[in-house]
Amino acid sequence: MNWTTPADLRAQVQKLWDKGDLLRPCVQGDAMPPRRLRLVGPTSTELTERFDEVRAWMVDLRRTSPPHSAPRLRIILREFRHRVLGSNAVPDEVWLDSLDDALALIGKQKDCKRFTSLVQLTREQQPALLPWLEKRPLNALALADVWSRLLAVVSWLQVHPRPGIYLRQVDLAGVDSKFIEVMRGVLSELLDLALPLDAIDPRATGASQFCRRYGFQDKPLRIRFRLLDPRVALLPDACEQDIGVTQAAFERLDLPVSRVFITENEVNFLAFPPLPGSLVIFGAGYGFEVLAGARWLLSRSIYYWGDIDTHGFAILDQLRARLPQVQSLLMDKATLLAHATQWGDEPQPLLRDLSRLTVEERALFDELRDNRLRVGVRLEQERIGFGWLQQALAALPQENQSNPR
Repeated sequence: MNWTTPADLRAQVQKLWDKGDLLRPCVQGDAMPPRRLRLVGPTSTELTERFDEVRAWMVDLRRTSPPHSAPRLRIILREFRHRVLGSNAVPDEVWLDSLDDALALIGKQKDCKRFTSLVQLTREQQPALLPWLEKRPLNALALADVWSRLLAVVSWLQVHPRPGIYLRQVDLAGVDSKFIEVMRGVLSELLDLALPLDAIDPRATGASQFCRRYGFQDKPLRIRFRLLDPRVALLPDACEQDIGVTQAAFERLDLPVSRVFITENEVNFLAFPPLPGSLVIFGAGYGFEVLAGARWLLSRSIYYWGDIDTHGFAILDQLRARLPQVQSLLMDKATLLAHATQWGDEPQPLLRDLSRLTVEERALFDELRDNRLRVGVRLEQERIGFGWLQQALAALPQENQSNPR
């Protein structure tokens, strides 16, 4: 028997709540229009042959309200004739007539009252955010405990557009930098509605660029490098030349080296052998914008050492967009085949074309992408024998060791 039960009706109303349809009219103060719920009742044959079950179903259907309360659903009946019992009426339609009825049916009266309070507070303080409440009523309800603090941040930025300070310096009661950082996603949506266009940098998107988008001072990017030539030292001779500086400082260094190596793996970075006139940079990854302002790199020989897999070649391709003279190091087929026992698996190979690879690099990339060697071949750079690295470095062209300037 697939007849609609009271639980089915409540589930339909709960679904309206879960979609936000019951709360949205509250933002504009509109009454909820009557809604017809889906009702599956007995067929004509069942009415005749299973009348006792039909009668029990009808009684049960009327119990869609808590005990001692008025009915919360309006049931429309239709007449039918039973061959023995004569004329009878059976439920044909079920209607939800008001928001109060809907809320009572699923026990959401307190939640709705709380949402209405949020709407009133927002209308008084930040009416520009009412469309957000209408679009995301359940999100707003989940944020009820912190909503007043979110409004305070919005109001503060309206008074202090593009403040040029760190989040830590925002001085608001009950609001600290951790709160703003945790709430960056929702704050971005609210600020985009409440701030003028000239207070927003549209080029900065995503939570990671929140500070840039709204004019806060961001934590400076840092570049870590090792000087591989003891004759080129920034720290005292006895110190390991493992140095981390801000992006701005790195751009101004113009170090007296002729070769720059870039590697993703920290152990490879730390173990990279001494080499005249050279330095090694750690951890560029897909964020090569951090190197873009160091114009002095354009006059150096650059070598990139990444994993031999499709994403490793994608990083190489992207690096060449910034530094077109980049050459790959140990990213060739001979290295790959010599370390076949060390192959791993690349779970999601890159399928798009890469336009900045050399002929040899593109041929190997195609073999990896097309699974010609085997499915998902990957050789991580730390699995390559250290002697193999030393041989590759020894085979590089000799560079002018004087300051290239």
